[in-house]
Amino acid sequence: MLFNISWLEWLGYLSSVIVAISLTMSSIIKLRILNLVGGIAFTVYGFMIGSLPVGFLNTFIVCVNIFYLFKIYTKKDAFKLLKINFSDSYLNYYLDYNKNEIKQFFPGFTLMNLSDEKENVLIFSLLRDEVIAGIFIGIKNNNTLSVVLDYVSAPYRDLKPGEFLYHHNNEFFSENEIHKIEISSDNEDHINYLKKMNFKLEQNGKYSLSTI
Repeated sequence: MLFNISWLEWLGYLSSVIVAISLTMSSIIKLRILNLVGGIAFTVYGFMIGSLPVGFLNTFIVCVNIFYLFKIYTKKDAFKLLKINFSDSYLNYYLDYNKNEIKQFFPGFTLMNLSDEKENVLIFSLLRDEVIAGIFIGIKNNNTLSVVLDYVSAPYRDLKPGEFLYHHNNEFFSENEIHKIEISSDNEDHINYLKKMNFKLEQNGKYSLSTI
């Protein structure tokens, strides 16, 4: 017993906190996982205090979360890269709409800074089941693509877009004669993402991935 509060009451408080935090998640996967954990804790709490409505309700919530997480992880999404240009109206709207978060991951990025290298710039919207999930922009120099923006909107921010882009997109790399991808990043979350995508840190401080 801590602060004259039993461990069972602490379990109830902890369950409430976890569920509350889950509702702040912008990522649907993180929301489901945290809500699942909170639901399990609430289920135990409900049955332990003899409250069948609390126990059964949260058992149902746990089952719902497991069902949707199973659908998310087993669903075969349709991904496609759609080439666009600098003047694309939606591109400019999308970048402006997400500019604050983009600055967190790519602080030096602006579309205007790339205008002098238009001939070597590749710009794509990443479609996920007919919905634009993100924007991918790189500068091609010989057989190396230097990525200046690889941004995915929060609801689609799992590993699937990256897996498609960097590991299941051989046709794109072969068509554009890209043998190597380079990305510079100081953002810890982005670096963790790059490592999960098998990027390796080089001596020049950039993260690279071979496509051949």
